[in-house]
Amino acid sequence: MPYRSLVLVAAALLAGAACSAYPPPPDTRRDPVVDTLHGVAITDDYRWLEDQDSPETRAWIAEQNAYAGRIVGDTPLRQVLESRLRELMNVQGALFPRRAGDYEYFTFRRPDREVAAIYRRSAPDEPQRDPIDPDGDFEMVIDPLDIHPDGTTSVSIRDFSPDGNLMMYAIRDGGQDEVQIRVRDLTTGEDLPDRLPNFLYGSTFFDPEGTGFYYTPRSREFGPRVRHHTLGTDFADDIELFGEGHGPEKFINTTQGGDGRYLVYTVRHGWARADVYLHDLRSGGGPEPLIVSAPARFDPRFVRGELYLLTDVDAPNNRVMAVDLNRTDPSSWREVIAETDDLLMSYQIIGDEIYANYLHNVSSRIVRYDMDGTRTGEIPLPEYHTATLRPWGEGTGLLTLTSLVTPTHIVSIDLETMETEPWLPSAVPFDGERYEVRQVWYTSADGTVAPMYLAHRRGYEPDGDTPTLLYGYGGFNSSQTPRFNTGAAAWVEQGGVYAVATLRGGGEFGETWHRAGMLENKPNVFDDFIAAAEWLIDNGYTNPDRLAIRGVSNGGLLVGAALTKRPDLYRAVFCGLPDLDMVRFYQFTDSNNMPALLEYGNSAVREEFEVLRTFSPYQNVRDGTAYPAVMLTQGDLDTRVPPLQARKMAARLQAATSSGLPVILDYDPRAGHAGGRTFSRNVRNSAMELAFLLGQLGVEGEVVQ
Repeated sequence: MPYRSLVLVAAALLAGAACSAYPPPPDTRRDPVVDTLHGVAITDDYRWLEDQDSPETRAWIAEQNAYAGRIVGDTPLRQVLESRLRELMNVQGALFPRRAGDYEYFTFRRPDREVAAIYRRSAPDEPQRDPIDPDGDFEMVIDPLDIHPDGTTSVSIRDFSPDGNLMMYAIRDGGQDEVQIRVRDLTTGEDLPDRLPNFLYGSTFFDPEGTGFYYTPRSREFGPRVRHHTLGTDFADDIELFGEGHGPEKFINTTQGGDGRYLVYTVRHGWARADVYLHDLRSGGGPEPLIVSAPARFDPRFVRGELYLLTDVDAPNNRVMAVDLNRTDPSSWREVIAETDDLLMSYQIIGDEIYANYLHNVSSRIVRYDMDGTRTGEIPLPEYHTATLRPWGEGTGLLTLTSLVTPTHIVSIDLETMETEPWLPSAVPFDGERYEVRQVWYTSADGTVAPMYLAHRRGYEPDGDTPTLLYGYGGFNSSQTPRFNTGAAAWVEQGGVYAVATLRGGGEFGETWHRAGMLENKPNVFDDFIAAAEWLIDNGYTNPDRLAIRGVSNGGLLVGAALTKRPDLYRAVFCGLPDLDMVRFYQFTDSNNMPALLEYGNSAVREEFEVLRTFSPYQNVRDGTAYPAVMLTQGDLDTRVPPLQARKMAARLQAATSSGLPVILDYDPRAGHAGGRTFSRNVRNSAMELAFLLGQLGVEGEVVQ
């Protein structure tokens, strides 16, 4: 019998067994609503679940949470995972202070606390050269538990006044993106009356005199604006400097330079294009366009009297250009670092040298240049790692290293000899020497070749039956580089293979790669992911009954599309904080993420609708289909990805699937894209997710020694 036929028979037998193994989900009322879009009738049976605050929706959420708890259960596997994850996660990394006045400030979570707080200590006379002990004697400046005792509120530092006496900080309620901005007088410990309400804010920083601050609110109604507020005055009197005419689908970032003389406004049109404006505040004039309407991105930074631009203009893999502020015409720009075959991610200036951080086949390279752009060397790095460099004293840098099986650690490096010494070893109790990383290459449906990382026990050889977890993202120009994460560590400790597929739509191979997975090309991302799953099966690592897939946010859309396109290919799916109803996405006006339409497409445009309807997961669920086991997660306070999508998708899959495998929704009323969870809640969530996936793949769990 052909392999595919065997798989289908096995799946049918498993589905039959599963029908009696799992209790049925709660009943969900169907109330069809029919929309007609561009002449196409679309039925939505669960539109009523979009009303988040209705008593019926709240009762439904409670029933779903109870059902999810019954399905996952308090099993020995879950207990083992929760205990191990608490060990892996309860570790503080490096603390790099921000000096303000006579103090140094930190934001971190002590191991005995549930949430992070803002602390300070007296600044040493000489710069700190040794790692800062997180158990040190610090003064707590702001404790979020004083704001909301349930631990779902977080605080973060935005900026300090030049004299160090004032601190601008943000308060985030739960997991929403929006924050309040407050100003604290650090000499009295009291907040000033000047405070910004709960809103979306881009750049926020003090002016050079410390008598006011710049801020960039972005509204769903009027878009982003750059304003200046003078402390002690009415906000109604604030000066609007820039933003008129830019709608809610835009982002604006603001950079200050030239001792406060210049402001640079970067208007981001999604994730593929940006405009740049230069505002000379001393000239008395308004902002002047530096470059507008170029099909490229620009990341500005002031360097020694010039404006440096990291850009992909005429360079899909990025380069660095310098702008003389007295001769700003693009024809006068000077190339500092030319484009190479590798992707230029970022750069750091240390002394009189530039250290450029590249991706070579999705692994870090750091190349050294003179200030004129002459290549002078390269920092030796281990294979398949992500690395970053920061200055640390004259002639010395701190090199942060991590991989899929290497917890983040820091070494000091002599930038002349390239000799390294341990500076901050990882405190994570994980023996990476027991595991190894491979990079393989798979071929997508249209012939595109892409890499995939695999992590597993050292010496492992494919046996065709290994529990395997495939992760992907594929969007928004985001590069998924090899980094340690505790969920992957717990997975390989249980004997599994952890795989990370590089997908189009990300930035791993430059802007050409990004554009190959956005808008009309978005289906390429799902084809890539499916091809990666098929590679794992065809090359004997696993089989459909032992394969799980995972994605969060845009990755939630990814796995949602993958499970509706190829439900036969996986046994279990984790779909977190997901976008799933892409046909109606443009109508979700409560979302703050209208810029995402420039990445996904807008169903109000017929041509884009025709693409979106081919992959939108919610509209592509089919009744009577044997879907894999699915776990969705979401929370009320997600203001970036409307939580109604996960609610509707859970109901739709529960009604449609014929496999007998469970579809569950774990829903947190305080959570969202920006967090809103305590340390213990994060441990609980990760353990529940892994217990669901590993349990579906037949793993009973072992205690890690």
